[in-house]
Amino acid sequence: MLLAIVPLAIAPILKEDADYLDRGVACARREELVSSLHVLGQFFGLLSTPPAVLHAANSAATKAAVAVYSLEAGSENIHSLRDSFSIKAVGNMQHLIVEACVARNLVDTSVYFFPGYVVPIKDFSPVHQCPWRALMEGSPLMGLKDVLIVIPASSLSELEKLHSFAVSGSQEEKLAASKILCGASFLRGWNIQEHVVRMVLKLLSTLISLDSGSDSYYTHHMPMLHALLCGISSLDTVHILSMYGLVPELAAILMPICEIFGSLPESDHKSCSFEDVSVYSVFSSAFLSLLRLWKFHRPPIENALSRYGVSVWELNLEYLLLLRNSRLALENLSIGCRASMLQFDPLFQKPVYIDSLPKLRAWYSQNQACIASTISSAYERKSIPQLANKILKIVCRKMTKVDNLSVSPQATSNSSMSGPPVGIQEDGCEGPPVTAWEILEAVPFVLETVLTACAHGRLSSRDLITGLRDLVDFLPASIAAIVSFFSAEITRGLWKPVMLNGTDWPSPAATLMEVESDIKEVLASAGVHINFSPQPRPVMPMLPLPVAALISLSITVKMEEINHLQGIISQGLEICATSSSWPSMSVVGALWSQKVRRWHDYIILTCSESPFTRDNNAVGQLIRSCFSSFLGPLVNGRSCFLANRGVTSLMGQTPGQRGSRRSLSPGCLYMRSCGMFMDNNFVCEEIFKVVMERARALANECGCDRASRLMSGRMPLSSASSSVEQIASLAATMLCHAGGVKLIHLLYGQIVPTLLLSAGDTKLGSAGPLCSMFEGFALAFVLILSGASIWGIGVDSPDYISVHTTKRRQAVGRHLEFMAKVMEGNMDLGCGQATWRTYVLCFVGLLVDFVPTWIPEVQLETLQKLASGLQKWNEHDLALSLLERGGPKAVTIVVESML
Repeated sequence: MLLAIVPLAIAPILKEDADYLDRGVACARREELVSSLHVLGQFFGLLSTPPAVLHAANSAATKAAVAVYSLEAGSENIHSLRDSFSIKAVGNMQHLIVEACVARNLVDTSVYFFPGYVVPIKDFSPVHQCPWRALMEGSPLMGLKDVLIVIPASSLSELEKLHSFAVSGSQEEKLAASKILCGASFLRGWNIQEHVVRMVLKLLSTLISLDSGSDSYYTHHMPMLHALLCGISSLDTVHILSMYGLVPELAAILMPICEIFGSLPESDHKSCSFEDVSVYSVFSSAFLSLLRLWKFHRPPIENALSRYGVSVWELNLEYLLLLRNSRLALENLSIGCRASMLQFDPLFQKPVYIDSLPKLRAWYSQNQACIASTISSAYERKSIPQLANKILKIVCRKMTKVDNLSVSPQATSNSSMSGPPVGIQEDGCEGPPVTAWEILEAVPFVLETVLTACAHGRLSSRDLITGLRDLVDFLPASIAAIVSFFSAEITRGLWKPVMLNGTDWPSPAATLMEVESDIKEVLASAGVHINFSPQPRPVMPMLPLPVAALISLSITVKMEEINHLQGIISQGLEICATSSSWPSMSVVGALWSQKVRRWHDYIILTCSESPFTRDNNAVGQLIRSCFSSFLGPLVNGRSCFLANRGVTSLMGQTPGQRGSRRSLSPGCLYMRSCGMFMDNNFVCEEIFKVVMERARALANECGCDRASRLMSGRMPLSSASSSVEQIASLAATMLCHAGGVKLIHLLYGQIVPTLLLSAGDTKLGSAGPLCSMFEGFALAFVLILSGASIWGIGVDSPDYISVHTTKRRQAVGRHLEFMAKVMEGNMDLGCGQATWRTYVLCFVGLLVDFVPTWIPEVQLETLQKLASGLQKWNEHDLALSLLERGGPKAVTIVVESML
């Protein structure tokens, strides 16, 4: 990712220089880039190549060596040179970075001639021509397809050649070009990755015409659409698209595809497969890819957090479309990064709204309703029970025993098994001749029926899972409805647990102890030590029925399909397990570990997040571990200096850097789990408690309680203030990640004022004058840094103007009003005067120096009262600076204060 991001950051700078600066300055800037690339070769410690890109680094170095030797040999000897021996070279990260810049035309190939840049090795072995070069020289695409899929392209010209096949080639060439674009060039071609991503999105957008009313038009493009959609369904795709900021664009393209193909009836009603091209398979690929871009089933734990007033970042369809549409209104968004041939189809340059997609909107509304309440109390359409019964024929066709299983309009959640079955005994039952949207609409009612039947003993667990699997085989997109329904049902507390005895339900006994031991190992590596099973373990593990059904379904999915469905299933399993009333994530992990052994480490890391959803003691230990790894531990109230600390110790480099394959740094574990903390008020209290402890420890190291002969060993105040800033920066970062906008809003309006007004044995300012000053200093820094991280420091960005300005104005204005009232004597402080004075002076000083754009948003009366209080403290310069930044409305007060 860094190899892709760094050149992308350089490209707009050089483009801006070429557009707005004279030629001499622009050339000088480009020469500075060449010089920087040359100097980079001196930093050997930074250039060691990770194993994953070793082959690519050697290839980049070999390419440079061939260019150098070709020039030295001369054009007349170049063919004999290639025929006699092949040239190989050893590469490192410098070669990859240089090659990325060359591919983007930031520098030319003269950089290959840096002294010592290439160390060629002559190898007398047969020379294999690069397949991309063969394609450029006119070789047939179909003969090179297999090798081009696994070897990324190295230049934009090669992609343009491939793009021409995708646009104007034969049907076979179009299909092959689509698969090649979504292969290694998409996943590992950092030299040209941004162009590949845009080419894929462009092809997707041009294959769909919303104006065409002919079904044959859409079915004609199904093979190519299927190839592109399957190509972007890998687990890495979402991360790559997110890195380039194109998730909203992809969502806006996938929505019309889902709308169109979800409305087409399927002619062939055999079981669907992602390998087979059909209406259902194209819809399922597009639909599941769309769902992975946002939380289509909101975790119930987030609803609990919202009741506490804590912000929960909910990524939904409306927000994705808002982002996408707002970008269309911003000019020069991608200057220098998008070539003219990569512009999207004009149809997709228009805003997209969910109201223009009625089928998707209807399912979206139904999905949200199912999460909020039970579904069996009412039916929106009378045809749903009949359609659900037709789907039941698919679910029940392989069942060994079916006893009056049907959906009826009068059914409720406890009587879903009444009424005669509809055609259940028919042989060779065919799938319903309906569209995918209609199936998804009826699936929740089918699920309630079969789950209730299983709970009452009228349907065996084996038949239940077999039926669900048949439903997923028929329409893979139905896995979304299954996950959404089960995730919602587990939070209602209506389902009894089932025993995982290995007969009716799979048993985790073979790996459960190992999984729990590994989870403890991961937690211990991050500084968290908890009793994983505080209560006596039951004789046999148990899970709630919806969780057991979902985990059983997930471990029966075919291996070739897991790569596509895993992103949906695993998210649902995590939500189900963490929402249960007892710890069950380890049981889920043990079952999954038995199914896919090679995912064991990933499963362990995911399960390690579960204790933080219900155990505040674990959360507190993790917070303290983050501070200790970043700043060093506290011993007897004083900081201990350690060589291995800072960002590297906090975040780590790789999951296994600490000598164990299953280890995780405290910062990474905090980032992975902070979104699921149950009580963010506790998180705030714990973080501020640690901040105050660290501030007092620094004050003790600067104190005067040591003997005079040891005064040289005290920490200078300048170093201590720098350390306070580090403490505050870490605290602000952790607060922002834990709660987002709403938490920072509460921080300004309630949490910090309450901390300053409260009194007690551990109140602020009770540990001495110097400690009080450090406490106030740290508290002000945390507040300013957290606000700046969330709201921004300026008003230039339209995003900040539209989204954050109102909340920032309310929060900052309310906090300054609180400070003014205290300074006027209208409120009694609970903290010491030294802490309060330091806090006010530091907060206002940081406000004036670093975020002056916040000040004009505050009411003039509040600024005047605050300035008056500062003048009473003889802080005339600070009071004047505050008023000067209050905007035109404060000019009169500034003049009066000067007079």
